[in-house]
Amino acid sequence: MTQGQQHDRELRAAARHFGRRRFLTVTGAAAALAFATQLPAAGTAAAAELDARRLTEDPFTLGVASGDPLPGSVLLWTRLAPRPFEPGGGLPARRVSVHWELARDERFTRVVRRGRATAHPEFSHTVHVEAEHLEPGRAFFYRFRAGDWTSPVGRTRTAPAPGDRPAGLTLAAVSCQAYHDGYFTAYRHLADEDLDVVLHLGDYLYEYAVNATGGARAYTDRTLPAVFNRETITLEDYRLRYGLYKSDPDLRAAHAAHPFVVTWDDHETENNYAGGTPENGVPPEEFLLRRAAAYRAYWEHQPLRHPQLPEGPDMRLYRRLRFGRLAQFDILDTRQYRSDQAYGDGWQVPGPASEDPARTMTGAAQERWLLDGWRASDARWNLLPQQVVFSERRDRPTADFKVSMDSWDGYPASRQRVLAGAEAAGVENLMVLTGDVHVGYGFDIKADFRDPSSRTLGTEIVATSIASGKDGADRPANYDRLMQANGHLKFFNGRRGYVTVALTEDSARADFRTVPYVTTPGAPVTTAASFVTEAGNQGLTPA
Repeated sequence: MTQGQQHDRELRAAARHFGRRRFLTVTGAAAALAFATQLPAAGTAAAAELDARRLTEDPFTLGVASGDPLPGSVLLWTRLAPRPFEPGGGLPARRVSVHWELARDERFTRVVRRGRATAHPEFSHTVHVEAEHLEPGRAFFYRFRAGDWTSPVGRTRTAPAPGDRPAGLTLAAVSCQAYHDGYFTAYRHLADEDLDVVLHLGDYLYEYAVNATGGARAYTDRTLPAVFNRETITLEDYRLRYGLYKSDPDLRAAHAAHPFVVTWDDHETENNYAGGTPENGVPPEEFLLRRAAAYRAYWEHQPLRHPQLPEGPDMRLYRRLRFGRLAQFDILDTRQYRSDQAYGDGWQVPGPASEDPARTMTGAAQERWLLDGWRASDARWNLLPQQVVFSERRDRPTADFKVSMDSWDGYPASRQRVLAGAEAAGVENLMVLTGDVHVGYGFDIKADFRDPSSRTLGTEIVATSIASGKDGADRPANYDRLMQANGHLKFFNGRRGYVTVALTEDSARADFRTVPYVTTPGAPVTTAASFVTEAGNQGLTPA
């Protein structure tokens, strides 16, 4: 048993002595169960420093990333892990000094910022640098150094100044990258796109086991270690799984090419959990311990700023970014605060339990934050990056239809409060960006989904998966039923890929980019369909 496994076993035993309420509120319990004994603030002086000149293997095996661009700063990320498939990444439990540079050019002849950061073992030797005092609305290049080793070069950009009206903004939305379902080929094409930012809408990794041949990847040139052939439960499990996912060269290329804005869904922790309720019947205090481990590893391995650093099983992931006066992004967390799914989850006939006005997808605090942000917004476009399908989605065109209890259809009162808030705030150009379902959808968001003639309040663009669901099909088996049952559904495609959205003052254009297969590498990318919605005249029309 490794030291990390022993630590996790002891914490799981300790968790049984605290109920859910005490776990969340009692200072002593929270400190013990929130990994406070592993925080650098408490352990920096005790942790010896490793001389980076003694690194004999490349520590930058997981590449670089940037994220959450602001007008004057951007977050830069890397992790030191010469052997990422081993506990600890192949490094001893010592802190390592890392140097970073930010330049105007790829050759670093015009360096504008440089500094030093510490890779703490308590944070799995990850580095989060907030590069500040930068010019707004421009591209930069960055890299890290540790000892004699230099990282790959990344490209990032800052957001426009608050009062600017940029002529355009191009984003990509991605989601659902099950390593065991196929190659991340779509990311290789994404890296070549001309983009300002990438929005990752959840399921960055999956908790499920990955066998020695990488599942559907069917490796013949390598054998994955047995540590991946089990479900992730402990902090060490999640850290190792991020090491596996981030070792993928196509994912590394996408991160190096563009800044990412990330939010999670369920699989970063456990399938279809709801708030503090697990999928399976483990004691809630043990699930919260698992959630704490998952949230900790998520923050460590994503380009997130310090305000998102979790405290035990809690992490403030919802946040707001602005791109001048062209676009405001209100990034939601629809997993951490939601009510438990009605009727036992799955596809069910809607009824009093799912339609209870007390049910919430966002929690009260996040809902107030969202509506307050819309009231204060002066952006031309208000975008809502979030996880699960927002628009109504009936499974058949007959009166006995079912809807997904895990999507907003299982929380219709919560959805109606959000739409009423958007109307009250005068939001005219609303676009919801969604992941989760492993298909591409384009919806018109209706004031009343059961009345096709009701006003269109906005549009929803659903990004298909990067790999989850394996190769997929252009027309899944339920294509005809869903298209007939949902008049506001304008597009449906079941291949893998991503979606790009180009915003201007006058319109938004969505291009659904797909690859024909992911179970073998090297697939080409094509545009399956393109749609436009006009500013002030919401609704998707073919481009």
